[in-house]
Amino acid sequence: MDEKYTDIGATTPEAMDISRRSRKIISEIVGDRTPEDRIRQRCAIATGDPSVAEIMRFVKDPISAGLRALDEKARIFVDINMVKDGVVKKGHQCSITAMIGKGDDLAEKDGITRTSAGVLAFQSELSGGIVMIGNAPSALLTLCDLIASGIVKPALVIGTPVGFVNAAASKERLRSLDVPSISIVGTRGGTPIAVAAMNEMINMYDRS
Repeated sequence: MDEKYTDIGATTPEAMDISRRSRKIISEIVGDRTPEDRIRQRCAIATGDPSVAEIMRFVKDPISAGLRALDEKARIFVDINMVKDGVVKKGHQCSITAMIGKGDDLAEKDGITRTSAGVLAFQSELSGGIVMIGNAPSALLTLCDLIASGIVKPALVIGTPVGFVNAAASKERLRSLDVPSISIVGTRGGTPIAVAAMNEMINMYDRS
């Protein structure tokens, strides 16, 4: 464990002490050999559940892709405002846009979810960006349809929607696509995991 490790989101002595102690504990459980381990650590800390590390999946070198996107000041698109609020705003120069609410007319017209409609509303802007789906399986399935059809090609997708309807299937489909991605297996997931993965990547970028 790097004793000089600092969390960009920890801004007071007590917060920094808690962060370092948490990292020391979880690194002994998860391991600390690769950049992927750092993401696994952060997600385990965010959930208080070390087993989350075992179900995380990294496809097509997503960390390198994410760091390049941060360096290029790529836009970050998120499914809901809770995800937007959780992403740290320092250490990078990327704008963060919540897609929910931007396609409500389409959602009402076609009877689809507001998060799916939000993805469709921004489809012309998603290529080259970082897309985070932390809550809504329907949004991730819509994004996967757009990627599979060649309409969009994000630099990175962080897909961790949670629930018992389409959550597992949407993440499995994401992993089958030709796009760098971070996801987890099964029905578990949620905003804390998506935010933790993104914030750790920002932390890596800020220290590079």
